[in-house]
Amino acid sequence: MQVKLHITTLLASHPLDARLAALERWLAGPLAGPDFSIACASADASFRRYFRVTLPGGRSFVAMDAPPDREDCRPFLRIAGLLRAAGVHAPSVHAEDLAQGFLLLEDLGSTTYLDALTQDPGKGPALMRDAIGALIQWQLASRPGELPTYDEALLRRELALFPEWYAQRHRARPLSAAQASGFESVCALLVSSALAQPTVYVHRDYMPRNLMLSEPNPGVLDFQDAVLGPISYDIASLMRDAFISWEEERVLDWTVRYWESAAKAHLPVHADFAEFWRAVEWMGLQRHLKVLGIFARLTHRDGKEKYAADTPRFVAYARAVARRYAALSPLARLLDELER
Repeated sequence: MQVKLHITTLLASHPLDARLAALERWLAGPLAGPDFSIACASADASFRRYFRVTLPGGRSFVAMDAPPDREDCRPFLRIAGLLRAAGVHAPSVHAEDLAQGFLLLEDLGSTTYLDALTQDPGKGPALMRDAIGALIQWQLASRPGELPTYDEALLRRELALFPEWYAQRHRARPLSAAQASGFESVCALLVSSALAQPTVYVHRDYMPRNLMLSEPNPGVLDFQDAVLGPISYDIASLMRDAFISWEEERVLDWTVRYWESAAKAHLPVHADFAEFWRAVEWMGLQRHLKVLGIFARLTHRDGKEKYAADTPRFVAYARAVARRYAALSPLARLLDELER
């Protein structure tokens, strides 16, 4: 029997190409034959692609296609193991071919937190409770030497994306000398705040689009860039999402719940919630500036224009935080000037 392709779905996002043909041939090995169907599951901002592979009896897997000249599967495999060892529901790996860049993974389902929350915002409290619980399990497993460090060089490389790609390329407004000086003063504060925090395992993209409704809940995806870094990073990422926004009262309530649970679990959160909240906001701001640069780069360099639609959300996040703290006022002015 020949491999059955969902041609219409597949062609909508990914042309039938040499890599897909190679993936089909490879899958026949771990799946003990060619009797399966394959359809596009998702793609992300990198060069990775994902396909849902279904056997005649209905059992399904997810196949990852990660071109080895563009992507390295080894961090994915290593961090998936760390997550599972921590009791977090990362996909198990059924087969791998690092030379070709193929993985066959557990299928965590097709409903993301983002889908569920968009369809029914009332699910927010229950889903966030599960997400916070999984995050605390991940952080409790932290050990030095297992993951790269979220150091000053990386923090600054990320911040540098904002003036280069968002201001200059996306807004066509290169920073003046005065603007650049003000931006640098804010960057110094954000980096100092991040580096002063206790360090734990950091997913780096812990947000509803990367969390799946599953059993146990949530299933966690897109973790291959994990590092050892500031304890506030992942809760800031979860609260200030790229694709869905929450009322300030909800964000504050969920952050308090995380902080209380983390303290009970003896994670090194600041004893004063006000200080922890400031660290979350400043860490989130560093992320917002980075993401604005990344979304602009995806739009203008990589031709992935859909990301530009979400830049106003991050501008709003960044402006709100910059206006709340006098020390960040140079950034508040810069954002106002760029958006005129």
